[in-house]
Amino acid sequence: MEGHKELTSPKGFTEEDYYDLPQEERVELIDGVFYDMASPGTVHQQISTNLVTSINNHIRLKGMDCAVFHAPYDVKLFPDRNDTIVQPDISVICDPSKLKKNRCEGAPDWVIEIVSPSSICNDYIRKLNLYKDAGVREYWIVNPEEETVTKYMLFDEEFNLKSYGFDEKIPVGICEDFFIEING
Repeated sequence: MEGHKELTSPKGFTEEDYYDLPQEERVELIDGVFYDMASPGTVHQQISTNLVTSINNHIRLKGMDCAVFHAPYDVKLFPDRNDTIVQPDISVICDPSKLKKNRCEGAPDWVIEIVSPSSICNDYIRKLNLYKDAGVREYWIVNPEEETVTKYMLFDEEFNLKSYGFDEKIPVGICEDFFIEING
C-alpha cells in the first residue's frame, strides 16, 4: 500500500485483522477499512518532535496527570467497537484508565495531525468527524505547506474551529496558560 489508499473487505476488517498485519505495515483501521499511511517527511518529523517536546515539558512543569504520545501509537477510539484503530501524529491522554499495555482505549483529550499531501482528505474530513464522534476535546490540524493550524474544540458534541498561522501563539484549550507557537 502507498499514500492513503483504501483496502476494503466485503465484511469489513476488524481489530484482529489489524493486529495480524506485519509490524512494518503502517495503516489505520477506520470503520472496517484500512488506510495506508505514508512515512512522514523531515518537516513533519521536526514539527512533531517540537510539539511533543513542548507539550511534554508543560505537562511535567504543571504536574498534570496527562501523557503525550507520538505515532506510531495505537488509539482505539471506541472501546466497544472492533473496526477502528488510528495512530494520530500526537495524542494527549489525561485519563490514565484509558492507557493500556500497548494502546489507548477511548478518546484522547487532544489530538494533533500534521498534514502530508497524501493525508489531506483523511485529516480534514474523515478523521475530523471520527474524532468529533469519539469525543476528542481538542483537535489540531497542522498544515506545514500552508503554515496554518486549524484548531477544533468540542462543545456540545460539535467542533468549533479557529485558524492560526505558524507565527501566532496558539492557546491550548485543555491546558490553562499554555500557548504554542509552531515557529517559536
